[in-house]
Amino acid sequence: MKAVKSGKQRRAEIKAAREKRKARRCFDSLATPWQRPHPLGAVPVSAYLLQPNNSYGLPFFVERGYYEDKPFRCVDCGAEGVWTAESQRWWYEVIKGDVFTTARRCASCRAKERARKAEARRTHFAGLIAKGMTVPA
Repeated sequence: MKAVKSGKQRRAEIKAAREKRKARRCFDSLATPWQRPHPLGAVPVSAYLLQPNNSYGLPFFVERGYYEDKPFRCVDCGAEGVWTAESQRWWYEVIKGDVFTTARRCASCRAKERARKAEARRTHFAGLIAKGMTVPA
């Protein structure tokens, strides 16, 4: 059987629920990420610096308001790595990388991949020159 409450008890419950909603609205209305509480080592997001995209949603780190260190496994060698919050800020805000990308390779594998691509490019251009074609600058 349901307990009957007095009007005074019910008003107190309603007031507490209103205060809770008000507190939640105040937190959500903090427009600037640095005003929101975030863990130690996290870097605040400046959403206006991100590259615009045609997505209907925002990445989770924008909604959260800060970057956190993200662990990842290298796709080439399988080594465990950490994509630091500061590196994420640099990637997304400074060089305007796509906001839905993440780290995939460790530093040594990235260097190997860059060298492999440079060698492939040199080989390709050498073949074009051998055929007598012009090479783009």
